[in-house]
Amino acid sequence: MRKTTEEMYSPHFSKQEMQRSGMAIRLGIENQPGREEEENLRQLCLNVLEPLRMRFGRIIITSGYRSNALNKAIGGTFNSQHMRGEAADIHIPNEAIGRRYYLFIKHTLVFDQLLFEHRMRNGCMWLHVSFRQPPHHNRGEAMEMTI
Repeated sequence: MRKTTEEMYSPHFSKQEMQRSGMAIRLGIENQPGREEEENLRQLCLNVLEPLRMRFGRIIITSGYRSNALNKAIGGTFNSQHMRGEAADIHIPNEAIGRRYYLFIKHTLVFDQLLFEHRMRNGCMWLHVSFRQPPHHNRGEAMEMTI
Protein backbone atom coordinates (compact mmCIF):
# COMPACT_ATOMS: atom_id res chain seq x y z
CA MET A 1 0.00 0.00 0.00
CA ARG A 2 1.37 3.43 -0.98
CA LYS A 3 1.70 5.91 1.88
CA THR A 4 -0.18 9.18 1.61
CA THR A 5 1.76 12.39 1.13
CA GLU A 6 0.88 13.41 4.69
CA GLU A 7 2.92 10.45 5.93
CA MET A 8 5.95 11.23 3.77
CA TYR A 9 8.64 13.92 3.93
CA SER A 10 9.83 13.03 0.44
CA PRO A 11 9.15 10.31 -2.13
CA HIS A 12 11.21 7.69 -0.25
CA PHE A 13 11.42 8.87 3.38
CA SER A 14 8.49 8.61 5.75
CA LYS A 15 7.72 10.59 8.87
CA GLN A 16 7.78 7.34 10.83
CA GLU A 17 11.25 6.43 9.56
CA MET A 18 12.65 9.84 10.45
CA GLN A 19 11.39 9.76 14.05
CA ARG A 20 11.60 6.05 14.86
CA SER A 21 13.74 5.19 17.87
CA GLY A 22 14.12 1.85 19.62
CA MET A 23 15.45 3.65 22.69
CA ALA A 24 12.41 5.95 22.82
CA ILE A 25 10.12 2.92 22.62
CA ARG A 26 12.04 1.02 25.31
CA LEU A 27 12.07 4.01 27.68
CA GLY A 28 8.55 5.22 26.88
CA ILE A 29 9.83 8.57 25.62
CA GLU A 30 7.62 10.65 23.31
CA ASN A 31 9.52 11.44 20.12
CA GLN A 32 7.20 13.64 18.06
CA PRO A 33 8.59 16.61 16.10
CA GLY A 34 6.78 19.94 16.05
CA ARG A 35 5.82 21.83 12.90
CA GLU A 36 9.21 23.57 12.53
CA GLU A 37 11.15 20.32 13.07
CA GLU A 38 8.93 18.57 10.51
CA GLU A 39 9.73 21.19 7.88
CA ASN A 40 13.44 20.84 8.68
CA LEU A 41 13.15 17.05 8.28
CA ARG A 42 11.37 17.51 4.95
CA GLN A 43 14.17 19.76 3.68
CA LEU A 44 16.85 17.33 4.90
CA CYS A 45 15.09 14.50 3.05
CA LEU A 46 14.58 16.47 -0.16
CA ASN A 47 18.02 18.08 -0.33
CA VAL A 48 20.31 15.34 0.97
CA LEU A 49 18.68 11.96 1.58
CA GLU A 50 16.70 11.73 -1.69
CA PRO A 51 19.72 12.54 -3.90
CA LEU A 52 21.77 9.98 -1.95
CA ARG A 53 19.06 7.35 -2.41
CA MET A 54 18.68 8.12 -6.10
CA ARG A 55 22.41 7.61 -6.58
CA PHE A 56 22.92 4.50 -4.40
CA GLY A 57 19.51 2.89 -3.84
CA ARG A 58 17.95 2.20 -0.47
CA ILE A 59 19.66 3.73 2.55
CA ILE A 60 18.82 3.04 6.18
CA ILE A 61 18.30 5.88 8.64
CA THR A 62 19.30 4.85 12.15
CA SER A 63 18.50 8.18 13.80
CA GLY A 64 16.58 11.19 12.56
CA TYR A 65 14.55 13.46 14.81
CA ARG A 66 15.23 13.27 18.57
CA SER A 67 13.17 14.93 21.27
CA ASN A 68 15.11 16.63 24.07
CA ALA A 69 14.31 13.72 26.40
CA LEU A 70 15.49 11.13 23.87
CA ASN A 71 18.64 13.09 23.11
CA LYS A 72 19.50 13.17 26.83
CA ALA A 73 18.75 9.45 27.22
CA ILE A 74 21.19 8.48 24.47
CA GLY A 75 23.88 10.93 25.57
CA GLY A 76 23.57 13.24 22.56
CA THR A 77 25.20 16.67 22.56
CA PHE A 78 23.16 19.44 24.20
CA ASN A 79 22.82 21.31 20.88
CA SER A 80 22.31 18.31 18.58
CA GLN A 81 20.86 19.15 15.18
CA HIS A 82 18.76 15.99 15.53
CA MET A 83 16.58 17.89 18.04
CA ARG A 84 15.81 20.52 15.38
CA GLY A 85 15.08 17.93 12.69
CA GLU A 86 18.16 19.01 10.76
CA ALA A 87 20.21 15.78 11.01
CA ALA A 88 20.12 12.08 10.27
CA ASP A 89 22.48 9.19 10.92
CA ILE A 90 22.83 6.73 8.05
CA HIS A 91 23.72 3.06 8.51
CA ILE A 92 26.98 2.09 6.82
CA PRO A 93 27.26 -1.64 6.04
CA ASN A 94 31.00 -1.45 5.32
CA GLU A 95 33.77 1.11 4.92
CA ALA A 96 33.81 1.06 1.09
CA ILE A 97 30.12 1.93 0.85
CA GLY A 98 30.52 4.52 3.60
CA ARG A 99 33.31 6.18 1.63
CA ARG A 100 31.17 6.32 -1.52
CA TYR A 101 28.26 7.92 0.40
CA TYR A 102 30.64 10.36 2.13
CA LEU A 103 32.37 11.46 -1.07
CA PHE A 104 29.09 11.82 -2.99
CA ILE A 105 27.58 14.05 -0.32
CA LYS A 106 30.81 16.01 0.18
CA HIS A 107 31.41 16.75 -3.50
CA THR A 108 27.86 16.91 -4.88
CA LEU A 109 25.34 18.15 -2.31
CA VAL A 110 24.75 21.19 -0.14
CA PHE A 111 24.99 20.17 3.54
CA ASP A 112 25.80 21.70 6.88
CA GLN A 113 27.79 18.95 8.55
CA LEU A 114 28.98 15.54 7.34
CA LEU A 115 30.69 13.20 9.77
CA PHE A 116 31.99 9.73 8.89
CA GLU A 117 31.93 8.26 12.40
CA HIS A 118 33.72 5.11 13.58
CA ARG A 119 33.30 3.49 16.97
CA MET A 120 36.55 1.74 17.84
CA ARG A 121 35.12 -0.64 20.46
CA ASN A 122 32.75 -2.49 18.15
CA GLY A 123 33.73 -1.34 14.65
CA CYS A 124 30.33 0.29 14.06
CA MET A 125 30.30 3.02 11.38
CA TRP A 126 27.71 5.58 10.37
CA LEU A 127 27.36 8.88 8.55
CA HIS A 128 25.91 11.88 10.32
CA VAL A 129 24.62 14.46 7.87
CA SER A 130 22.78 17.70 8.49
CA PHE A 131 21.10 20.36 6.38
CA ARG A 132 19.89 23.82 7.40
CA GLN A 133 17.26 25.57 5.34
CA PRO A 134 17.48 29.29 4.54
CA PRO A 135 18.02 31.77 6.03
CA HIS A 136 20.60 29.58 7.81
CA HIS A 137 23.97 29.02 6.15
CA ASN A 138 25.15 25.46 5.40
CA ARG A 139 28.82 25.24 6.43
CA GLY A 140 29.81 22.27 4.24
CA GLU A 141 31.88 20.94 7.17
CA ALA A 142 33.07 17.37 6.46
CA MET A 143 35.33 15.20 8.59
CA GLU A 144 36.04 11.70 9.78
CA MET A 145 35.77 10.99 13.49
CA THR A 146 36.83 8.05 15.62
CA ILE A 147 35.03 7.79 18.93
